[in-house]
Amino acid sequence: MRPARAAAALLLAALLPFAAIAQQRAPQQEISESQRRLQEIRRERQELRGELRRIRGQVHDVNAELSIIRRQASVSASLVSELNLQLSETQKKIDATTAELTATQMRLAEKKSLLNRRLRDLYKRGPLHAAEVLLSSRSFADLLNRYKYLHLVAQRDRGLVHEVEELSRQLTLREQELRRSYSDIQYLQNERSDEHQQLRSLQGERGETLNVLQKHERSTTAQLAELARDERRLTGLIATLEARRREAERRERDRVAAATAARTRAAAEGRPAPAAAAPVRAPASTMTTADVGNLAWPVGGRLVYRFGRVTQPNGTALRYNGVGIGAAAGSPVRAVEGGTVEMAAPFEGYGPTVVVSHGGGYYSLYLYLKQVQVQQGATITKGQVVGTVGGEHTPEGAHIEFQIREPGGQAVDPLTWLRGQAR
Repeated sequence: MRPARAAAALLLAALLPFAAIAQQRAPQQEISESQRRLQEIRRERQELRGELRRIRGQVHDVNAELSIIRRQASVSASLVSELNLQLSETQKKIDATTAELTATQMRLAEKKSLLNRRLRDLYKRGPLHAAEVLLSSRSFADLLNRYKYLHLVAQRDRGLVHEVEELSRQLTLREQELRRSYSDIQYLQNERSDEHQQLRSLQGERGETLNVLQKHERSTTAQLAELARDERRLTGLIATLEARRREAERRERDRVAAATAARTRAAAEGRPAPAAAAPVRAPASTMTTADVGNLAWPVGGRLVYRFGRVTQPNGTALRYNGVGIGAAAGSPVRAVEGGTVEMAAPFEGYGPTVVVSHGGGYYSLYLYLKQVQVQQGATITKGQVVGTVGGEHTPEGAHIEFQIREPGGQAVDPLTWLRGQAR
């Protein structure tokens, strides 16, 4: 039974280091996987920071900025989570290494104690003890047995020395590993603290961006309401001009009808007939459908906005009843066709404004002027300067808004009437 127990003990002693390695491998594997995920998270955060710098360097879009800040906060939260995992696994690794270090220290102390006893024994017996043992042999067989015994003792002593050296080496390695683990945990704690600070900074930045977004939304809402009011006023002006034109045509028809009736009554009564009334003729229109795609641009420049509904970067929508043409402030603005100046004065919301009636219900409008160079009621010719480019204080900068209204006051896309593209 004793040899079996000794073999079992030897087997258990041989398996203990492997068990310790297996226990250590699990935290190390978790840390390696977490470090890989951590690198990916850091790379994503770097990309998000670059994208945020790019957006802030272009047209300011607070919605896009807010979205990136939220994603950055999510990435930082993931990074903190991975750091917490690494801290936990590193702490497990420290606990396992500390246990191994303690066990190694105990084994080393035990082996050193045994080695010290052997050294004391050898010292007490003196350097000639081995020779005395051999020389005191009673026979050759006894000599051989004594030699084998001394050889085994020497092997055992050498093994004990080697074991003490190996345990000392393992102890040094465990101490180095423990120092590295404590250094890692200090680094991870510092990085986690930095990430918490980053999260707080992002939360503050998100709050500021939300305030900017809310202010921008309020400003946009007010701008939309103001544009709607201005457009209603302008539409009301065109409706008034159209009503006045139709009323003038109706009065002319009534005058001719009354003159015709008077002539009929005079003929029936045998009285001389009054002079014949001139036939009803509507004022000749200087703008017809034949001009579609052939009108010259009122000013050379670039399009800053187009006719119709335009969606802004923040999701709000504006509707323009004309086109914006950007040009240097003070550039001359010319009439696209001849006609009568129905308005030449500041108009609320649009600044100095010129409205030209081309007859037949067609109107051209020149808004956001700096100066007006025609008078109301004047008859102008095609290409005549009606004013200069203004609009410097608008979000679009120096520009004019050009509109065309068809009979009935309906706004149409001026680009379908203008020749070619904006320069």
